[in-house]
Amino acid sequence: MISSNDFRPGVSIVIDGSVWRVVEFLHVKPGKGAAFVRTKLKNVQTGSVVERTFRAGETVPQATLEKSVMQHTYKEGDNFVFMDMESYEESSLSESQIGDRVKYLKEGMEVNVVRWNEQVLEVELPNSVVLEVTETDPGVKGDTATGGNKPAEVETGATVMVPLFISKGERIKIDTRNDTYLGRE
Repeated sequence: MISSNDFRPGVSIVIDGSVWRVVEFLHVKPGKGAAFVRTKLKNVQTGSVVERTFRAGETVPQATLEKSVMQHTYKEGDNFVFMDMESYEESSLSESQIGDRVKYLKEGMEVNVVRWNEQVLEVELPNSVVLEVTETDPGVKGDTATGGNKPAEVETGATVMVPLFISKGERIKIDTRNDTYLGRE
């Protein structure tokens, strides 16, 4: 159990049988009446966001999340096979369980798999990945002065906006949190 006074961004709680993560919180103490905690919660399974108010000191169950390091070994049909780096057991996860960041998943990449009650909640990729550009328009001499961007497809199939001087075959660093180009590698 965790008190509503101890809420911080990132804390996971269980409400109505599902896991919610605190995104924002505000402890309000009005001049008249009891104090309360106004929160913005995000459902980890569905991604929906709600605002909810708790009485100050109200206790709710805290979610016990298990995080394990797994390595993506290969793709089998529509499923991605991961190997636990401690027990060497293989697990198969679907594209919907991994989420939209599957576009940066590469064989041999280590990820954090977050579970709650043996149910996969999310797959955390590294904050940045290095991938090779497989398709992009060639840069025209003199275009670099404007500092424009162009789309480039990387080896995993994802499309990222890159500067005009990037060419096919180069390795680039990409921020997986916001799909942005970070630099050449």
